[in-house]
Amino acid sequence: MAALDGLRILDMTQYEAGPSCTQSLAWMGADVVKIESPSIGDPGRGVATGTSYSPYFCNWNANKKSLTLDLTKPDGHALLLRLLPRFDVFVENYGPGVVERLDLTYERLKAVHSNLIYAQVKGFGLSGPYAAYKSYDMIAQAAAGAFSVTGYPDGPPLCPGPTTGDSGTGMQLGMAILAAYIQKLRTGEGQHIEVSMQEAMTYFMRTRISFQADWGAAPIPRTGNGLGPPTDLYPCKPFGPNDWAYLICVTERHWDALCLAIGRSDLISDPRFGSGLARAENGAALFEEVAAWTRQRTKHEMMAQLGEAGVPCSAVLDTRDLHDDPHLNERGFVHTLDHPEHGKVRLLGWAPRMSASSVSLEPAPLLGEHNEEVLIAELALSPDEIRALREAGAIR
Repeated sequence: MAALDGLRILDMTQYEAGPSCTQSLAWMGADVVKIESPSIGDPGRGVATGTSYSPYFCNWNANKKSLTLDLTKPDGHALLLRLLPRFDVFVENYGPGVVERLDLTYERLKAVHSNLIYAQVKGFGLSGPYAAYKSYDMIAQAAAGAFSVTGYPDGPPLCPGPTTGDSGTGMQLGMAILAAYIQKLRTGEGQHIEVSMQEAMTYFMRTRISFQADWGAAPIPRTGNGLGPPTDLYPCKPFGPNDWAYLICVTERHWDALCLAIGRSDLISDPRFGSGLARAENGAALFEEVAAWTRQRTKHEMMAQLGEAGVPCSAVLDTRDLHDDPHLNERGFVHTLDHPEHGKVRLLGWAPRMSASSVSLEPAPLLGEHNEEVLIAELALSPDEIRALREAGAIR
């Protein structure tokens, strides 16, 4: 049995912040029905490729059903309200003012489904001076300080690569939904959940803030890749753009293990590197001592040798490396699925492993793929009624 079997979600989300939330719940067994417009569906379908079934969309919408409803038409709007009482949760992450224009606010839906869990993602929340501002992942990251601590001291702030402004918000919303669902099982009452992307993103800033921000009294400087020698990113052969590996030395045991692993036990007694302070003062020289060893090895060799010696280290895996990584493949994290347009494709999986819950990974749905299935199962509509809805443009 899947852990969230029985939890039912109407998913009116798009792009990533909302879809990452509902997909995480679907991966644990929730029944997620994605509400999409009949014309283009979730705009995320066309990101990067312009097609209606892009890799971006597939990576955030596996294990969901797609139901097309034109919510601007009376018939489409009425269908959503009829479906609502059959679900526990309604989730949306549209821009400011959209659900208000569609008459799908919490107050409106609560009048139809009194114990509904109504969850929203907004860039800056529903209140405050920025509430009307639109947001995407990079906007949330900039607004939460992530740009300011990324890059080198003598360079500009940089956009971090991972989309934690979106998916990090989605994971926090998913946790809040589960908490609300547990509370509903105890009390019978639903509630309204609001998550600001700016506020959610600051969760991932707390370590950097706590190290150097003096309780918010000063901005944290950019430090590049180094966090105190010999912790840094090191070059490896054959010196391609991602032929690098990162090592961390936090303790003296790590330092001793590193020196022994690279065949430089003499560095342990070298007065230039005899303490953390000395290593910081002679950081450039220490980097070159370690880099002389790393330049003779590939990133995978460096990772294996230092990892086996007890030194925290990883090769800089690029996106192709991730799909081919022997460790991820042996653990079953890389899945091969049949894609309706591209044949067999690989998708990365879901990290949590639950001993008493298992859900197979299903491909993201085609636009409107489950129209008949959902409307017949949930509302017992006849073929004639479905045909009339399609002719009226209420569904695809």
